[in-house]
Amino acid sequence: MPESGMLALEMLLIFGGAKLLAELFEAVRLPGIAGEMLAGVILGPSVLHWISPSTTLTALADLGVMFLLFKVGLEVRSSDLMRVGRTALLVAVLGVLVPLLLGWGIMRLWGNTNIESIFVAAAMVATSAGITAPVLERLGVLKSRAAQIILAAAVIDDVLGLLVLAVVSSLARGSINWVQLAATAAVAIGFTALVAALGSPTMSRLIPRVHQRLSASEAPFHFAMVTLFALAVAAIYTGVAAIVGAFLAGMALSETASQRVHTLTAGVAELLVPFFLAGIGLHLELSTMRSMPVFWLAMAITGAAIASKLFGCGVGALSEGRRVALQVGCGMVPRGEVGMVVAQLGLAMGIVSNTIYGVAVFMAITTTLVAPLLAGWAFRKPSQA
Repeated sequence: MPESGMLALEMLLIFGGAKLLAELFEAVRLPGIAGEMLAGVILGPSVLHWISPSTTLTALADLGVMFLLFKVGLEVRSSDLMRVGRTALLVAVLGVLVPLLLGWGIMRLWGNTNIESIFVAAAMVATSAGITAPVLERLGVLKSRAAQIILAAAVIDDVLGLLVLAVVSSLARGSINWVQLAATAAVAIGFTALVAALGSPTMSRLIPRVHQRLSASEAPFHFAMVTLFALAVAAIYTGVAAIVGAFLAGMALSETASQRVHTLTAGVAELLVPFFLAGIGLHLELSTMRSMPVFWLAMAITGAAIASKLFGCGVGALSEGRRVALQVGCGMVPRGEVGMVVAQLGLAMGIVSNTIYGVAVFMAITTTLVAPLLAGWAFRKPSQA
C-alpha cells in the first residue's frame, strides 16, 4: 500500500477506534477521554499490534495537544489564574518534591542505581496539562476554583519539571552548571509570567486595530493561529513546553476572541486530539511486565505517583477547604507525555535500562488512564455522591 494510503488507514483506525471507545465509555458513565487513550493501548504493541508510534503520528499528536491547550486557554481568563497564584505555587512545589522523594526512595529500596532512581523520580514529577485540561473541560468545571488552581499549578509544574530535568541530566553528565541553570529558570519563569500578565491586555488593544486592516473572511481565526504558533515557538526557545505557549496564547485571546474563533478551534481540536490521546496508549508495551519483580516495581511506582500527587498537591490546597484540596490532588495525577519524555531521555542517555524505561512508561500511562476517573469522582456534586 502507498505511504499515503497507510497514513489514511492509521488515521481511520486511531480516530475511529478512539471515538468508538469514547462512546462506549460515555454510555456506561465513564470518562470518554479514558476510552480514547485505551484505544491506543488496544491498537498498539500491547494488544493487536496494528499500529506503532511513528514520526507522522507523533506530529499529529503534538498538533492535537497544542490545539487542545489553546482551546482550553480560550475559556480561561488570566486574571482568574492570577488570583489563585499563591495557592497554585504551593501546590506545584509540593507536587514536585513529594513524588521526587518518594519515587527515588522506592527505586533505591528496589536496588536500582542512584542516577537511575533519580531519573524515574523525575518522570513522576510533572503533571500533564494536556490530560488534566480536557478532563476539566469535559466535566464542565473550568470556571471552578479548584480547576483554576490545577491549571495554574500545571503551568508552574511544567517550569519546575524543566528545572528538575535539567539538574538530573547534568548529574548524569557529571556536573551541574548552576549559572546556566539559573539563566534557564529566569528565562522560563519570566516568559510565562510576562505572557500570563500582559497577554490579555495587549491583545485587547491590538486585535481591534489588526482586524480593521484584514479583509479575509476568516481573518480573526488566521490571527489566532499565528498567535498560537508564535507563542508555542517562543515557549520552546525559552525552555518551556510548546503546549504551555499554546495555553498562554489561548488565555491571551480569551477576552477578545469571537465565537467563530472558538468554533473553528474546537473543530480542529476535535479532529486532532484523538491522535494525542490514543498516541499515549500506543507507547505502552505490556510485555515488559511479564517478570513479577518488574510488575511489582511498576505497581509500586504507579501507586506512589498517584498517592504523592493526591497528598502533596492536596496539602498545598488545604487552605481552600478539604473538598477543593481533594479535587486539586486528583486533577494533578496524570503524567502523560511528560513522564514519557523524561523516560525516553534517560533511555537515550544510556542511564535507564529498557526494563526501567518500561516501568516509567507504565506509570505515565496508568496515571493518565485513572486520572479522568479520579477527577470525575472528586468533582461529582455532593448530591450525586
